[in-house]
Amino acid sequence: MVHFRFLTAGESHGKGLSVVIEGLPAGLPLSEEDIAADMRRRQGGYGRGGRMKIEQDHAEIMAGVRHGYTLGSPVSLWIQNRDWVNWTVKMSSEPVAPEVDIERVTRLRPGHADLPGAVKYHFNDVRNVLERASARETAARVAIGGVAKQLLAQFGVTFHSYTLALGGVRGEAEGAIDWDAVEADAVRAASSSASAAMVDAINAAKHDGDTLGGEVEVRVAGIPLGLGSYVHWDRKLDGRIAQAICSINAFKGVGFGSGFEGTAMRGSQVHDVILPANQWGDRPWAHATNRHGGIEGGMSTGEDIVVRCAVKPIPTLAHPLPSVDLETGAEVLAHYERSDVCVVPAAGVVAEAMIAIVLADAWLEKFGGDTMDELHESYTRHLASLAPRGESASS
Repeated sequence: MVHFRFLTAGESHGKGLSVVIEGLPAGLPLSEEDIAADMRRRQGGYGRGGRMKIEQDHAEIMAGVRHGYTLGSPVSLWIQNRDWVNWTVKMSSEPVAPEVDIERVTRLRPGHADLPGAVKYHFNDVRNVLERASARETAARVAIGGVAKQLLAQFGVTFHSYTLALGGVRGEAEGAIDWDAVEADAVRAASSSASAAMVDAINAAKHDGDTLGGEVEVRVAGIPLGLGSYVHWDRKLDGRIAQAICSINAFKGVGFGSGFEGTAMRGSQVHDVILPANQWGDRPWAHATNRHGGIEGGMSTGEDIVVRCAVKPIPTLAHPLPSVDLETGAEVLAHYERSDVCVVPAAGVVAEAMIAIVLADAWLEKFGGDTMDELHESYTRHLASLAPRGESASS
């Protein structure tokens, strides 16, 4: 069985981020520009900090592609950290001379990986934790997601996201969304009135030395019925997506379709009526609504996949919370390191990437082969098999 797998390596202020991707078939058109758009989207959004003024993220293809097409071998990517020049001593991989004083970070930040990470790995310097636990690693994930999207784009699959809520301001989309307007918006909101209120909320939090969280919604169109499976817990598509989303820094919750709102409804209001066969364009099966978010029983239904994700406020505050010193156990103010006020607008892009990775894996699992031609042939056969059983038997 073919799988889309990846590994990342690198620290926030190290030389850069390395990526290895395995499982891509031979013959996929792939260039650095295919990845670049999402890398730029991740760096945008109102409320970002000074780091985004330094970095100009670019994923360089180092292996696995020749003359614009994948070779079927692992693909390697490299993302340089421009800020590395300011950290060459603090983050040197080589031993540092004894006379060089490297200040240790010992003041723990509530809400970060500092305490469990330092205790788990027996570190006396929290920098050993915070460098890898930093959301800087999501730059690598977005690059990988760009590759996954390129694979799925060959079959007409598209990805979008918007900021559903931010700092208590909610701007749920009603009707068709103007995705170009979302991408041009400062906080990637779907309504101008919500956008203005969200910007005001960010400004107020920045003034107070605080941070804000929110909620993003991702929509994926073009996924056919039948990805994932109900037969085992680890093959269920929604379970795989939920795990991927909750692996992203600061993401604390995930729902599909109506999600948590559906808990306040009756079953007759929640469940989506299945329409008579062949009544919806060229699709043999469709639903009157999509409150299930495109996944039922762990499998895709052919409707748009809709995922809502909760993002907590980031834990590095300009006005730090009370905390404890790792070394002495004494009460101190938490450590402060240059950071963002709000990452919610960019969080939607990262969520898209992780969902794309899961869907690419499920796609290869269902249609996998060594080449893109084999994928296309298997996909075409699958679409032909989706007709009602009677039609299939008589054809």
